[in-house]
Amino acid sequence: MAISDEYIAELRRRADIETIISSYVNIKRNGKICRGLCPFHGEKTPSFTVYPDTQSFYCFGCGEGGDVIHFICSIENLDYVDAIKFLADKVGMDLPEENSYDSTLSKRRLRMYEANREAARFYSKQLFGKNGKAAVDYCLGRRLTKETIIKFGIGYAPDSWTGLKDWLNAKGFSDYELFEANLLKKSQKGTYYDNFRHRLVFPIIDLRGNVLGFSGRRLREEDKGKYVNTSDTLVYKKGNEVFALNFARKSGKDSLILCEGNIDVVMLHQAGFTNAVAGLGTALTSEQAHLMSRYASEIYLCYDNDEAGGKATARALEVFSKTNAKIRVLKLSGGKDPDEIIKNFGVERFKSIIDGAANEIEFKLLAEREKFDLTTDDGKRRYLRAAIPILASLSPIELDIYASRLAAELSVAKSAITDEVKRLGKSHRITQKKQEFKTAVKADDILDKLNPERIADFKAAKAEESLIAIILANPVLLKTADKKITSEDFVTGFNGRIYKTVTDRLREGKSAEISFLHGELIEDELRAVAKIQTVSQVLQNTQEECEDCIKTIIGEKNRKKRTSADGDSISDDDFLSFFRNNT
Repeated sequence: MAISDEYIAELRRRADIETIISSYVNIKRNGKICRGLCPFHGEKTPSFTVYPDTQSFYCFGCGEGGDVIHFICSIENLDYVDAIKFLADKVGMDLPEENSYDSTLSKRRLRMYEANREAARFYSKQLFGKNGKAAVDYCLGRRLTKETIIKFGIGYAPDSWTGLKDWLNAKGFSDYELFEANLLKKSQKGTYYDNFRHRLVFPIIDLRGNVLGFSGRRLREEDKGKYVNTSDTLVYKKGNEVFALNFARKSGKDSLILCEGNIDVVMLHQAGFTNAVAGLGTALTSEQAHLMSRYASEIYLCYDNDEAGGKATARALEVFSKTNAKIRVLKLSGGKDPDEIIKNFGVERFKSIIDGAANEIEFKLLAEREKFDLTTDDGKRRYLRAAIPILASLSPIELDIYASRLAAELSVAKSAITDEVKRLGKSHRITQKKQEFKTAVKADDILDKLNPERIADFKAAKAEESLIAIILANPVLLKTADKKITSEDFVTGFNGRIYKTVTDRLREGKSAEISFLHGELIEDELRAVAKIQTVSQVLQNTQEECEDCIKTIIGEKNRKKRTSADGDSISDDDFLSFFRNNT
């Protein structure tokens, strides 16, 4: 997409990558680089690295990398043009002219936002219209106030096959546009009909105020599915979004209450707990967990007091373990969900449940404790065996506290508990180191995948990658390189193409940094360049190093030629010729 280099350069200057990323990730400076825990995958040891000098980032754990635009694309789930608009708005720049780039995808997204916004207006009108009595009765039964209904934009999808379709068609939206937004469905006969029918509808709104989709709660118990949610579309991916986070992040609190359903969230907000949020028709995802942990340091898990709620809590603990958030678990008593507790016992009762919430370790220990009869020696032994792996993840101070509690509770020596934990901890650390090594190797897979010749010609590929990194870091050295090598001399085709892309721009007097390559390389290739660029951090990027790389590349190319000439290997063309002549 041809947004001018001048515009990108100015945006890059204003949208400093360290400043932008630090608003999402807790990064700490260490010399010329910054490090933090990656927001794109779970990790305990920081491998997410920001390079202010090159205005790029790279994660050595998962292989995600690029520039500030690519970071916003990934973290905000935006396409390239919308990420530029997002950053431009953030730093106070005028938006690029519409005619300066191919805006087809951007326009489709914009139309989808507009269709969703109009749909939200339609549903709201229906709730307060003559057909909305069943929905209003449901709201009254749940004791929702008019102010709460308006705040959340709650509406009603009428019991009609084409009510929304007809409304939006009259607004100029085609059936296909509405189908693409999942506002309509398509029958086997090819006719379009409303996706949501006779349901209480909750708009799903992102942090920028866009309506992404809807969640519809059934009003007839005989209808299939308690909730029907918008499927993934161009603007919405339910595994990435959190219901009511747009309100909760303005609560002024550094914590979130994660509930099971939309109505629980709405009732908690009405009761004054304005930091409540919920997932969206799917089991908690790592993307949702990382999103929440960016806006709160403490998460209260508030799932229903039943078997399904217990399983959801256990899964959530596992997912959140890969974030920095502190987790507490609410033990709901007096009702199966927060709404029921508040109605039966009042706001203060629920507040006391929050104040008495167990932390993650306490919850896990209690869950194991309830499985055994601690009045017997066998029950105590089995409980301790289950508790040891839980304690193995603790710091020395935390271990001392919980080991003391267990020792007193079970009448065993504290040293017996700590010795067993240390033995298991050593084994766990060895396993963790192995896993970290595997993850680091996996992060290099992006180069192997995009450059299949890399494994067979590893020495040449590493020299090629180093040369690209050196030229990017010190473009003046291109004059030296041009005298001795071209992209045709590269042993691996992928690196040759990247080298040509970079050097062609430099010869034209253009910048070749990642920010300026979006229109010429696809996303995976940009990640590969980000990975290649990290090599420059361990080099001096001198003429001597440049010449050493060139010498290695030329040497490896000549070695391959000699090998082929000696008959030790055969080219693909020669093999095909041989195959045809002998079959």
